[in-house]
Amino acid sequence: MMSGFSRSRAVGLLAAAALLTATAACGSGSAETAATSSSTDGGKADVVAAFYPLQWLTEQVGGSDASVTGLTAPGVEPHDLELSIQQVTELKDAALTVYIKGIQPAVDDAVEPDTSFDAATAVTTIPAGEHAEEEGAEEEHGHEELSYDPHLWLDPARLATVATKLGERLAAADPAHAQGYKDRAAKTAATLGTLDQEFTKGLSTCKTRTLVTAHEAFGYLADRYKLKQVGITLDPETEPSPTRLSEVAKLAKAEGVTTIFTESLVSPKVAEVLAGQVGAKTAVLDPLESKPSGDYLSAMRDNLKTLQTALGCTA
Repeated sequence: MMSGFSRSRAVGLLAAAALLTATAACGSGSAETAATSSSTDGGKADVVAAFYPLQWLTEQVGGSDASVTGLTAPGVEPHDLELSIQQVTELKDAALTVYIKGIQPAVDDAVEPDTSFDAATAVTTIPAGEHAEEEGAEEEHGHEELSYDPHLWLDPARLATVATKLGERLAAADPAHAQGYKDRAAKTAATLGTLDQEFTKGLSTCKTRTLVTAHEAFGYLADRYKLKQVGITLDPETEPSPTRLSEVAKLAKAEGVTTIFTESLVSPKVAEVLAGQVGAKTAVLDPLESKPSGDYLSAMRDNLKTLQTALGCTA
């Protein structure tokens, strides 16, 4: 689902690097300036989050001790992000940057290794989608080095583990507020644990356990709750082949699938065509790559209700 690191991104980062170098050469260069670069005037640690679910998590754990900036605006696909010079500066000066390697190549290339936290390193990941090795797919979409599925935030249990680790990383980056970070991380992990229990109970008894999705974004959710994900495509930028559509349609009919899931940021056209072939309806299942109308918790609970209806769950 990720687009490659384009020439325009490379040019933008080079320009940003040149500007930052010039600024450093012309500025005071004092130790005091360096010491305060990662803090706001209010004494809060400056923390950058790459896109919405990580921003939500960082805000929960950071609380009143951190000033959290999100890199990806609402309504924008995270992997389409082009960094501005200001954003590169924010990454350079942040006390900590929270991201997932492979989602946004521009961010991968701009983060400072010593002040960044790759959330995927905190959990056990699962392999990339079943179509990751289709001819030309890896090269075209720029994730030839990404062997795992990056959508880990769709599993509340894994995200709880990330919350705990994030609390530790923020405590190390801002020792003056270490206990606050750890306490909020524990509270956030407990909240996510409750959400996990809701999904476990809500999806325990269903007529079908197969979810057909517009693209393979729900692997972690399927893995956690013993569902079977069938993605029409690996990523939302790829048009499925007639052969693939035929394969999914045949499987959907065989397994009694009544709903084809679409996404808010992706055109529903392909899913609607498939639904017509199968005699199914469509419903939105939010991959939470962008800010929903509510927050992470409310959107995930909406997803649970949608899944219960579509899969015929009785719990």
